[in-house]
Amino acid sequence: MNAPDRFELFLLQDGEKKIEEKVFTVAHPNVPELFIRIQTDGSITPREALVGACKQLVAMYGQLGREFQKELALRQYADQGEQGGGVNGGANGGHY
Repeated sequence: MNAPDRFELFLLQDGEKKIEEKVFTVAHPNVPELFIRIQTDGSITPREALVGACKQLVAMYGQLGREFQKELALRQYADQGEQGGGVNGGANGGHY
């Protein structure tokens, strides 16, 4: 009865604050928010897990951006070829 709630049983480092929870009743695709759930096995802190997850996300989004730019450049090059300005375009009708 007098035991503290389970969420009160973790230890905080000096100067570390508890995480605040916000309840969102409506999830809408136009809301620019990302929800990340962090759970550890105790071998690292939740903060370390979050930082690691964020670093992985940044790396993945960077790779996605590079792949997108590559595909966009290839598409633009192919479109130029179809309009007669490509490698085999022009006099022979733009055929490859």
